[in-house]
Amino acid sequence: MTALTRLHSRPAHAQAMTAVGSLKQTYEQLLLSDNAQPLARTFLHAQLQHAEHLAQDMPQDLSALQGFVEQHFAEVARQYAEYLKARKAGGGRQYFSNKAHALFFLQAVAPTKLVDGAWLSGLLQHWRDPRFDGLICTYLEELGDGNPAQNHVVIYHRLLADLGLQNSGVIADEYYLQGAIQLALGECADECLPEVIGYNLGYEQLPLHLLISAYELAELGIDPYYFTLHVTIDNASTGHAHKAVQAVSQLMPLEGDRDEFLRRVALGYRLNDLGQGSRAIIESFDLYREVLNMLERKRPFGQHMHSDYCRFEGKTVNQWLSAPEQLPGFLTALENKGWIKRHQDPQASRFWQLIEGDGAAMFGVFSPYEKQLLHDWIAGDWTPECPPPAYRRSQHDDIEPQLPASDPDVQSLQSALGGRPAAEQMQVLIPWLSAQRHAHPAGLLATRRFIELKSSLR
Repeated sequence: MTALTRLHSRPAHAQAMTAVGSLKQTYEQLLLSDNAQPLARTFLHAQLQHAEHLAQDMPQDLSALQGFVEQHFAEVARQYAEYLKARKAGGGRQYFSNKAHALFFLQAVAPTKLVDGAWLSGLLQHWRDPRFDGLICTYLEELGDGNPAQNHVVIYHRLLADLGLQNSGVIADEYYLQGAIQLALGECADECLPEVIGYNLGYEQLPLHLLISAYELAELGIDPYYFTLHVTIDNASTGHAHKAVQAVSQLMPLEGDRDEFLRRVALGYRLNDLGQGSRAIIESFDLYREVLNMLERKRPFGQHMHSDYCRFEGKTVNQWLSAPEQLPGFLTALENKGWIKRHQDPQASRFWQLIEGDGAAMFGVFSPYEKQLLHDWIAGDWTPECPPPAYRRSQHDDIEPQLPASDPDVQSLQSALGGRPAAEQMQVLIPWLSAQRHAHPAGLLATRRFIELKSSLR
């Protein structure tokens, strides 16, 4: 029995097996384990079973694929033009109600963005086969061709760091699903090649949310470059979407069951629809609920840290924080006592003054995201007379940082490559282009060397 047959004949209880442990644990094991294939097979089988029950909109006629993709892009362009027209006519933002909303979104999609392209990582072994050129080129471009200023994962890490969004504990478990699917596809690329091709075809279609998110993030003073970069490279003419269509016909078997191949491509395409998409994540945001969730995460650390000096409606702060069900009442009590003045400049609220500013009594207690939640909840309907300026990229944003020559991984890689023939070097390099490693200095160096050797050896 082949590995492919084993994967598709696995019993139904395999789906239940994937429920053991969290999606986050599955994601981390797939990303970090040196032997993740058994888990990847089990997990991927369960997700393919789910995908079989989803509606299918990908055409089964191979000759119709390019037109299908071009029609999708035309429709997205039309909808975006309508959005811009509405905004220019004075309409408000349609996605992000405030900056906290945008930060919530950026964190929720981080598990997917931080493994960008991973579903193609297992195809690097086919670098000599010209049929794989389009897919490998797509993956290498996700890696920025080894340039850290263009590597998608490096860009997103930098965005999170600049915004102070580095606490994965605020990310709901369900948001790890798509990232785990991408990692599992990368691990099972050979035995699930049709599914990888189909997933790639679906993922590389330009979504409307990418355009609107980029527009509104910039408006809120947040660098949208990660999103605008994908708008350009995912085009249907020469970009990743075009290469995705080509891959279907280039890798279609010349003999054998072509209908079964296309069925599996379509099944891989539907994997994109599992879990909450970006639009659903955006629509799920509730500011008050997120404030309460944040306070509940803080509550175990703060319920014994306050003095009994201040009382609100007869209770000390420690008493208010003693049980999660009391948090809504605590916020109401702060409002009633005038410590929180909703729908006004947060600077007018004593509670905010304890959090933000020089000499604030609770300086450092709340992360940038947590402060933004409180700020935007207190502000409510209030808007400043002079809103902050939109984000504008400077010429310094694209300067390529220097790779540290003293990095131990860089030194180890260079030592491993030394004296080896070019073809052997490729086998040394490929593991460094994995989802776990490519955004590190040695991975960036390995990507550049891989591209250089790939051109010279063909």
